[in-house]
Amino acid sequence: MAVVVDVLSFTTTLTVAVERGMVVHPYRWRDERAVSYAEELGAVLAIGRLEQRSATPGATVSLSPAAMSAMSAMSAMAGGAGGPGVERVVLPSPNGSAISFGLRDAGVQVVGACLRNRAAVGRWLARRVAAGAVVAVVPAGERWPDGSLRPAAEDLWGAGAVLDALVLAGGGGLGPEAELARDAFLAVRDRLPERLLACAGGQELAAIDFAADVAIAAELDVSTVVPVLGSGRDGFRDVG
Repeated sequence: MAVVVDVLSFTTTLTVAVERGMVVHPYRWRDERAVSYAEELGAVLAIGRLEQRSATPGATVSLSPAAMSAMSAMSAMAGGAGGPGVERVVLPSPNGSAISFGLRDAGVQVVGACLRNRAAVGRWLARRVAAGAVVAVVPAGERWPDGSLRPAAEDLWGAGAVLDALVLAGGGGLGPEAELARDAFLAVRDRLPERLLACAGGQELAAIDFAADVAIAAELDVSTVVPVLGSGRDGFRDVG
């Protein structure tokens, strides 16, 4: 079992969407087959943040958690579920979504976690660890312009947050790498909004006017959903 953590994009947006009853399908980033994949699923294909800036406000689904939350709020006022007329979303991203898609194809059960739902995920995992499950927590990371991997502090903190919740729920001991991630989270727990905005990923989002995404990503333990990715072409659904 793998827990994918992509704090400043995919898993935070995923959590917001699943909270509103949407089914979220991961997919590879910049894959031209995404359009046909969404059509086959009867789903809406989300766009990237930069594309969203030129789109009609509230008219599209995007990788931005703030935009997803705004769409959900519009639907709630209209008495609907999810975004306006949106029940299924294909949500590509270069990190968390692509990793989730690849892990599922490899036969791994995938759970989506972020700071918002880490306590709920930790409790859910603890029951499975007690029954003998082996869990890998995967901080998604980022990429440099040349495509090589770039460490991401936000995902280290997010992974540590999940591991902290797992330990608090009685999930057993941690290996040295997991302890390192947990210690990193505990060091910033009381300053998450400030630290997330100051890290490289947060600065990049603020520079393109998406600081609201960072604020939503910094919300700790506000969600009870546990998004688990189904097999085949099924998407993430809440099993919490």
